[in-house]
Amino acid sequence: MVDEYFRQYGLLAIFAAVALAVPAGMLAGSWLLSLASLARVRPSKPDAVKLSIYECGFETLTGTWNRFNFRFYSIALVFVIFDVEVVFLFPWAASFGVMSRQFGLFVLLEMAVFVGILLIGWLYAWRKGALEWS
Repeated sequence: MVDEYFRQYGLLAIFAAVALAVPAGMLAGSWLLSLASLARVRPSKPDAVKLSIYECGFETLTGTWNRFNFRFYSIALVFVIFDVEVVFLFPWAASFGVMSRQFGLFVLLEMAVFVGILLIGWLYAWRKGALEWS
């Protein structure tokens, strides 16, 4: 029993090592190939077209450092929060019948608390004007 428990952690350690080794190996390989410029693996021939900003083939209208409206960022964060909420709600709703037989009304109350906390956060953001666009 205990042996199987630690074997599962061993598998997690192997997956974590592979998850770290693959990108690290790619970065190291890219760095080594960039040092091999004598072999012309990746020739460096900069010109005006390669150094220009690519914007769908059109000439750029402004510089590269434009001001970014923070409201885009805040709306995106609120979207991600509620998107994650749906990710948690869907499996709960799919197994609600089984869980309610086993745990009773507790399951429904726990989800009501979860949605209530998110509702309080949404009302706070709304009241602070984080969702206003004007």
